[in-house]
Amino acid sequence: MNPRSRKAWRYGTFAVLLSLTLGSTAQTSLRWNTPHPSAPSHATAPQTTTSLAPVATPVVAAVIPARATAPLAPGFDVRHFEGMAQQLVANRRVPGLAMAIVHNGQIVSARGYGITDVRAGQPVDAHTVFRLASLSKAFAGTMTGLLVNDGILRWDSKLVDYMPTFRLSDPYAARQLTVADLLSHRVGLTHNTFDRDLEANVDYRTLTQRLANAPMNCAPGSCYGYQNIAFSLIGDVVFAATGDFYGQEVQRRIFKPLGMNDASLGLDGIESSPRWARPHVRGRGGWVPLMPKPSYYQVAPAAGVNASASDMAQWLLAHTGHRPDVLPAPLLATLHQPLVNTPSETRGSAWRRQRVSSAGYALGWRVYDYSGHRVVFHGGAVQGYRGLVAMLPEQDLGIAILWNSESSLPTGMLPTILDRALGLPTQRWLDVDFEDPGLYADTDTANPEGNVGSSAASASASPH
Repeated sequence: MNPRSRKAWRYGTFAVLLSLTLGSTAQTSLRWNTPHPSAPSHATAPQTTTSLAPVATPVVAAVIPARATAPLAPGFDVRHFEGMAQQLVANRRVPGLAMAIVHNGQIVSARGYGITDVRAGQPVDAHTVFRLASLSKAFAGTMTGLLVNDGILRWDSKLVDYMPTFRLSDPYAARQLTVADLLSHRVGLTHNTFDRDLEANVDYRTLTQRLANAPMNCAPGSCYGYQNIAFSLIGDVVFAATGDFYGQEVQRRIFKPLGMNDASLGLDGIESSPRWARPHVRGRGGWVPLMPKPSYYQVAPAAGVNASASDMAQWLLAHTGHRPDVLPAPLLATLHQPLVNTPSETRGSAWRRQRVSSAGYALGWRVYDYSGHRVVFHGGAVQGYRGLVAMLPEQDLGIAILWNSESSLPTGMLPTILDRALGLPTQRWLDVDFEDPGLYADTDTANPEGNVGSSAASASASPH
C-alpha cells in the first residue's frame, strides 16, 4: 500500500472509532489479539488484549457527522455490468444469475438472468430466490447487534451464561468465549472444525457436543479460524436471550422491517418460495440440477438464509447506511470494523492477489484494503450455489451477485465492477467483451418505491 493509501486507511479507522465514541454511553471493548510467535498454541491462560473499538451496549441516539461520498469514476455504467451478466448466462455458461447494485441510497439495478432449472426452468427475475450460503453470516452478526442495541446482549457476553453446558477441550477457554468471539471466528478452534461431519449429515447438536474434544489452536479471542458449526452457536444464544427461535427473530427484526419479502431461512423456506433457483453441478452432458443439500441448513446463522435480488438490494441499502430506522449508523460501524487479521484472504484468486493488500474479519463481514480503498465483503458457496456481496463505503456503492451453479466464472464480475467504480487500471477478470453495447440488458431497473424490474437473457431461455 502506498503512503497516501495507508494514511487514508488509518484515518478511516479513526473516523469509525470516533463515531462509535460519540454514539455510546456504556461501552465494552472488542478484542483484536495478536499472539506472540512464541506463545503456546493451546489455551491455558488469560490472553493480553488490546482495544480495537469501543462497542455500544446499548447504542444510544447520536449525531453522526455526514460522510463525504466520493464520486464513482467516469465511465461507470450499470448497463455494462448487466450486459456482462447477460452474456454469462448465454449458452448456459451458468444456468441463472441475479444481481443487485445500489448507489447513494438508490437501487440502480436488481434483476435476474438465465433460468432457474436447465431441465424445465422459468426465467430468473428480481424475485427469484437463491441460497445465500455463508452470506448468511452477516445476518447473524446484524441480528446479534440489534440485541446489543436493545441491551439484551453485550458483545462481551460469555457464551456459557446462555449455554451453561457448553464445553471446549480447555475448560478455561470455554468460560472465556464471548459473543464477539463467535461472530469473528476467534473461538480458538482449527479452521472448519467438523464441517466434513456436517456434510456427512451428522446432526448439529451432536457436533456442538463434540466441540468438547476438538483440538484448539489458541485461546478464544486471540487467533482466527473460520467456523460454521461453532459460529452457529450464536443462534442458541439468541434463543436463550429472547425466548424466540433464531429464524423467527431474523424474520421479525431484519426481513420484515427491511422489506425483504422473498427472504426466508432453511430448506422449507426456499422450497416454499413461489420462484426459486435450483442448484446445479457439472455433469457429462452439462449442468445437472439437484435438490438443495440439507446439511448446511442445520447451521442457520452460518448458512441458512435464502434471498432474491430484490431482497439483497434492500439488504445493501441498509448496510450502506440508508435504513437508520432499522440499522443505526453506530451499529453499522461496529459490525464492519475488523477484529482479527486474515492474511490468507490476500492470496487465492487472482483479483485478491493483485488488489487486496490486507484483510480482516469483523462481525459476520470481511474487510479488505482493495488498492487503498476499504471494501466490506463476504462470499458464500454450498453445493450448486455461490454468491458475493461487497460494499465500497467511500463511494456509497453496494453489489450483490448470486448464481445457481458451482461455476467460479461470475466471481470475476465483482473486481470488474469495483475497478470501474474506483477508476483502477483495466484488468480482464472476466472473459466477456465489456464494451459491446449489444450485451446491455433492458434498462428498467427501479422506481422510487423500490419495486424493481427484471429481465432474463433470452439466449439462455431455450435449449441449445
